[in-house]
Amino acid sequence: MKKSHPIRRVLLASAATVSGIVLLLSLKPSSDPAAADGQSVAPQGQAGAQAAANGTMTGDVEQTEYGPVQVRITVSGGKITKAEAVQKPSGGRSTQISNDSIPKLNQAAVAAGSADIDAVSGATYTSAGYKKSLQSALDKAGSAQGSDSGSGSGAGSGSGSAQAQTVTGDVEQTEYGPVQVRITVSGGKITKAEAVQKPSGGRSTQISSNSVPKLNQAAVAAGSADIDAVSGATYTSAGYKKSLQSALDKAESAQSSGAEEAGGQESGSQQESGGQESGSQGSGSGSAQAQGETLQGEVVKTEYGPVQVRVTLSGGKITKAEAVQMPTGGRSTQISGNAIPKLNQAAVAAGSADIDAVSGATYTSAGYKKSLQSALDNA
Repeated sequence: MKKSHPIRRVLLASAATVSGIVLLLSLKPSSDPAAADGQSVAPQGQAGAQAAANGTMTGDVEQTEYGPVQVRITVSGGKITKAEAVQKPSGGRSTQISNDSIPKLNQAAVAAGSADIDAVSGATYTSAGYKKSLQSALDKAGSAQGSDSGSGSGAGSGSGSAQAQTVTGDVEQTEYGPVQVRITVSGGKITKAEAVQKPSGGRSTQISSNSVPKLNQAAVAAGSADIDAVSGATYTSAGYKKSLQSALDKAESAQSSGAEEAGGQESGSQQESGGQESGSQGSGSGSAQAQGETLQGEVVKTEYGPVQVRVTLSGGKITKAEAVQMPTGGRSTQISGNAIPKLNQAAVAAGSADIDAVSGATYTSAGYKKSLQSALDNA
């Protein structure tokens, strides 16, 4: 009987082993890590919008090297359905860059559903400002939803008063540019302070970068607007303190109105049980319901600068009108200083945007009326 060669046996055994390994590998269930990752990441891309309340929200004004950027979004069903820039850099080359980049950024915001979008090539500063303003709009929408859900729970009134409240102060015009402060208040204390607008351009950028962080820290430490000016930044410090104080005033007003609403509900229950005392308390709740509502109009660009109007309505009437943004610089500062008070008075007297332009301030008057009308439309 012929014996098989030992080397042949080794080769056959090796071939059989390799074939078996290949067969086992071919039978292993396939997995697609990329697809799995895509399924887990995709919802996060929409987190900014999904966490937001329905409605229209306007982000903070972000100052860039070439001008301000401000984004307004419309959220519906947890998605961004519309995004637009109500302010964008303009003038010279900036106009062309904005016209090219802003529509792309708007589309990207709607597609992503968040502020996690790519910058447009050739528009780095505008893109960065757009993303910051977009994020602040989403934050406001999320905050609005949080407050709605908090008020919806029966036992939430106690914890709701302890929730953090974010308030933005008035825009204060300084010699070197606007200053606007936003604070977060929790438990009656300032837990965060930041400047959403600050002087920029040339030397002002360096001064703001040095002074604003110090002012933010001082505001949190002091818990009030009684803070020292930063050396070398007198005008910026003064504007910061004024805007900070207006934010604190708004926070206090919101807290007071909340307390009065609770008091009004209590007096209403006492009225149901009858009694002379409940009658007097009922009139108190009536006055609380008649409290004014503050509305801010759109930013309207004019030939000499932006105009934005804020009005207070009470009992269906305009009780206060003011310009939170107005043209400044050179001759414009003098014109605005003369025209804006007259326009404010005219708005209160007329109770509408159907007011006459101030002589010598045609563009400012036209912008004022448009912004005023948009504020009334929001009522």
